[in-house]
Formats: sequence, structure tokens, C-alpha cells
Amino acid sequence: MGLSLNRRHFSALGLWAALTGSCLAQTAPTAAPLAPTVLVLGDSLSAEYGLKRGSGWVALMEQRFAKEKIAAKVVNASISGDTTSGGRSRLPSLLTQHRPKWVVIELGGNDALRGLPLGMTQDNLSAMTQSAQAMGAKVLIAGMQVPPNYGQDYSEKFAATFATVAKTHKAGLVPFLLKGIADVPDALRWFQADRIHPLEAAHPVILDTMWPAVRKMMQ
Repeated sequence: MGLSLNRRHFSALGLWAALTGSCLAQTAPTAAPLAPTVLVLGDSLSAEYGLKRGSGWVALMEQRFAKEKIAAKVVNASISGDTTSGGRSRLPSLLTQHRPKWVVIELGGNDALRGLPLGMTQDNLSAMTQSAQAMGAKVLIAGMQVPPNYGQDYSEKFAATFATVAKTHKAGLVPFLLKGIADVPDALRWFQADRIHPLEAAHPVILDTMWPAVRKMMQ
């Protein structure tokens, strides 16, 4: 008789524990999903060279995401002086670490400044685009142009490199990152003393140039 009661007692306790555990599992708060990542792989034009932190176009883009309630986290992996070769070597670990949904590649200007072969620049841009796409990310390429003193033939081929890569791999493209800044009659007013790096006042213009393509990529 006592053994039977004890069994009933333990059986009831087990049922109560199971029911209680089930209720707790149902009412326990779930963690908020992590915002998808936008990875920006660039050079000094994206790394806030000569600017106070938080004033470059990449930081302004993150601020606009917040203002427009767009769920996205920005990782700025830009390094001043970087080339497409440097970006290509850095990208695999960045993709593994951050698992971005979108990748913006802003590299190539320093290749031209160093006189590197256009074929190498194109090959590096293609490899980076393919690596990001292989990880499931959408890619946007920010193109660059060089001053006329480089010669018309080189200037045209350099600018076409970015378009060729974007078309080949079905990536997004902004033909000229510095449109409205470097291609206007009073261009010098937008640049720091070195005539290479834009002033803080120019970065909202850069963001406005990038923004339509960024939103298209994210949609």
C-alpha cells in the first residue's frame, strides 16, 4: 500500500515537472535575431583618412540605416593604402569571421597610383567578387577613375575594369565613387591638402552617390 502511494506520488511529481518544464520552455524569451552584416572592404577613401572618426561615408551609411530603420550592421574593414592584392588576401578571413550578407568592394585606386598592371587589378577584383558570392553574399563594386594626366587610353581602360568585373559576375556597380566631387570644376574645394583624400564635407556626397546602389543590392 505504502509502495503504491509512493509510486503515485513520484508519478505525480514527474508529471508536474514535465508540465512545468513545458510551460517554461514556451514562455522563455527568445533571443533577438542578429542583424545581417554589410562588409566594406576598401582603402583610405573608406577608412576615414584625415577625418575624425565617425564622419566618413561608411559611418554615415550606418547612421542612415539606423535612421531609416534598416536592420543591418556595418563592418568597415578598410585600410589606408590597401590595394586589390591586399584586399584579396584579407577577404577570406573576413568572410569567415563576419559572414556578411552584402559586401562592398572599394579598392583599385592605389593600384593605379602604384602603376600596377590593369590585368592584375581586374583579376583581383574578380577573385574577391567570386569569393564573396561563393559565401552567399551580394557584391557591390565601387569604381574609381584616374586624372587625365594618366593618359586617355589608360584612364578609359582603368574605369572600364570595374564595369567589366561587375558585368561578368552580375555584381552591383557604382561607376565612380567620387562623382560630384572629383569631376566638377571646383574639385579642389572638396579635397584635403594632398588633393587625394576628400574632406569631411565631401563624404555625405559620397554616401549619396553610393546609396541607390546599396539599397538596390540589399533589396
